[in-house]
Amino acid sequence: MARAALRPRSAWRLGVAKSDKAAKPAKNGRAEKPAKSGEPVKGGKPWRRAKAEKASRPEPRERHVLPLPIRLLAMLVAFGFMVAFAVVLAKLTLEPSPASASLVHTNLHPGRSIRAYMEQPALRDAVKQIGGNILLGVPFGVLIPVVAPRARGLLRVLLLTAVVMLLVEFAQGALVDGRAFDIDDVILNTSGALIGWIVLGRRMGRVHARERVPRRPAKGTKSA
Repeated sequence: MARAALRPRSAWRLGVAKSDKAAKPAKNGRAEKPAKSGEPVKGGKPWRRAKAEKASRPEPRERHVLPLPIRLLAMLVAFGFMVAFAVVLAKLTLEPSPASASLVHTNLHPGRSIRAYMEQPALRDAVKQIGGNILLGVPFGVLIPVVAPRARGLLRVLLLTAVVMLLVEFAQGALVDGRAFDIDDVILNTSGALIGWIVLGRRMGRVHARERVPRRPAKGTKSA
């Protein structure tokens, strides 16, 4: 009888001991949560299997959209057009004009020459002056993204165009008879490069585009 009466009490003690053990906090002060079904457990077989599969996967590489020979051919053709355009630009801007030496003046104030063009009585002359300077900058916006892949962005194209045109204007004012430095010509040329990039240049620059591959998270960082 005594043994039979002690059995329920011992069973009750075992149950209390198990509940205390389950509620015991971890070493870091947080209660341990039981792992959910389907989640990899560190030290268990699923976690090791996932780690082995991740190590066996080949690392992704960047691949060009177009083959290298086609991209080189496009760069060569664009470079030929750039050289031809440079010859035409030099002929138009660096050719001496002694007859107009008394008519041209250096302009360092943006907008002054443009207002003078617009105030001309003949609309044809204004369109010729403004439109001609804009057209001179269009090839820069179209050809630079192909010739220089690292400079195919809009800001770099505009910056490179402005630098080249500033050098041309400095050469005109310092070395060429009948020519003068005009900051408005640089502004109009750069605007032409902007138009060329928007219309065709950004599409031409896709010759050097690459397929984007998602980067793997660095070691020690947890993915969300």
